Amino acid sequence: MSVLPTYRRRLVALAVTGALTVPIGLATPASAGPHRPRPSTATGASVADPAVSGPVANTSPVGDPAHGYPFLATDVDLAAAGYVEREYLISGTATRYATSGTSTAAVTSTGHAYSTRIVVRRPASAKKFNGVVIAEWYNVSNQWDQEVDWFQTHEHLIQEGYAWVGISAQRAGLHSATGLKAWSPARYGSLDLTAGGTILDDTLSYDVFSQAVKAVRRPAGVDPLGSLPKPSYVIATGHSQSAGRLANYYNGIQPLANVVDAVVLHGGGGVLRTDLAAPVFRINSEGDVATGILSAAARAQADSPVLRAWEVAGASHGDWKLITDYGPLRKRDIGTYPGGYPGEPQNCTLPSLSRVPQHMVQGAVYDHTVDWVAYGEQPPTAPKIQTTAAGIARDGLGLALGGIRLAQHEAALRVNSGVNTGPGFCFLDGSSLPLTDAQLAILYPNLRSYVDKSVAATRAAVRAGYVPRDVTRDPAWYTDVRELVGEYAAAGRIPARTAADLERRLRRAERHGVAGEEWAAVAHLLGVAAVAYRDLGADPAARDAVLRPTLALIKLVG
Repeated sequence: MSVLPTYRRRLVALAVTGALTVPIGLATPASAGPHRPRPSTATGASVADPAVSGPVANTSPVGDPAHGYPFLATDVDLAAAGYVEREYLISGTATRYATSGTSTAAVTSTGHAYSTRIVVRRPASAKKFNGVVIAEWYNVSNQWDQEVDWFQTHEHLIQEGYAWVGISAQRAGLHSATGLKAWSPARYGSLDLTAGGTILDDTLSYDVFSQAVKAVRRPAGVDPLGSLPKPSYVIATGHSQSAGRLANYYNGIQPLANVVDAVVLHGGGGVLRTDLAAPVFRINSEGDVATGILSAAARAQADSPVLRAWEVAGASHGDWKLITDYGPLRKRDIGTYPGGYPGEPQNCTLPSLSRVPQHMVQGAVYDHTVDWVAYGEQPPTAPKIQTTAAGIARDGLGLALGGIRLAQHEAALRVNSGVNTGPGFCFLDGSSLPLTDAQLAILYPNLRSYVDKSVAATRAAVRAGYVPRDVTRDPAWYTDVRELVGEYAAAGRIPARTAADLERRLRRAERHGVAGEEWAAVAHLLGVAAVAYRDLGADPAARDAVLRPTLALIKLVG
């Protein structure tokens, strides 16, 4: 008897027993908000109109040593998605502000000349534009501009038709030894956020950010959004250091500028006032809680009509998604990979970078924030991660208790954590330790036990509103399985030829799944399962390692 009928019968048996039962779909209740969105009240009337020039032409190919292109120019195939990337220069005179806690900021001086840049990634046509701009305050912790929130959520932003704008508001991004001016003097040499070297702090950054948003929101000349209509709403966002800056901005500058509709603070941000109309959504990882990046005082703030806070169990401040998306661009433009990048020396105590896909939750955060400002619809609340006097409360495996619990944490195949030790950024990057064959056999005595638990966790997250309704369009579902195949192949447990076949089928499934072509994706995933049965019978643990996430994804996608 040939092998082919054998593995086909096994697939049929799985379907009969329920392991491959495919639901009609994942859905949450329809929005209860008003039919018509409310007009924005963020006029920015008091914010000066900057001069805008551009788009700045590329004078060399991306990656060329001449650096005649935008720093960290995206490697996403924007054209295939109906998007474009453009860079603009903005200039004007800015006001210095002194911020203090939750008080409105005080003007310390005015009339300081500045010039900086913004990067725009937007739909090429008005048809695709959803009317919302995500304005990201570039993170400069590495002494250059880094768009963490774009790296984390660009797939979702593109699928939903958002426009994204990155704003260079701080000195380090321009003036450090690795900043824009040094990286490409020809392209960026004229930029200045120090008023000719007379201001050596970031007190201009708040007004620079306001003016950049004003240029996008109500352009007085060149429109950075090109042919798109004026945006209905602008949501400010920032990660880590930028979340701290935006928390200060919200408390001190928003009452004066009123130029953004809402703020998303990702991975930090301090205590916030709650007397403003613009809402704030705070999303933090387990690592942010464990390390104190999210302060105890900020964490203690209760949700309110204008404040919502979510915490994602198992997630880390810098994670696998961020580092693997950002790494190739950093290597191209800076010359080195970030710590933890695959194939680079691993210096942390535990394998670094949590695999919990917090970015899926972040996509939902943006969508809820739009509903909040457009319809007045309050986002769902979420449980906090549990803590003890010793730190994060954990189960017997070491998994954090409480918080938003995605399938990758609730139905664990790895012990993902927000904590780690070691040099450099190890404390920020968390950890991800694969469970052993023995542990997996105890946790999941058969395939169905894993599939049911994983699918239930994802459905629960969708119903609760913690991830988008179309969450299975996220490529991480597919890349996680590909990376698992790669790990087993590197360990000699999956033959190279079989690994190549599996990876090829997974890429095809991903292409269809991301496009929303569910049944085509399922067909290729069934092929993955068939190959695992056909070729991996000699190592049942390796076979089941491939089958667990594959079968769960089939059940979710179909």
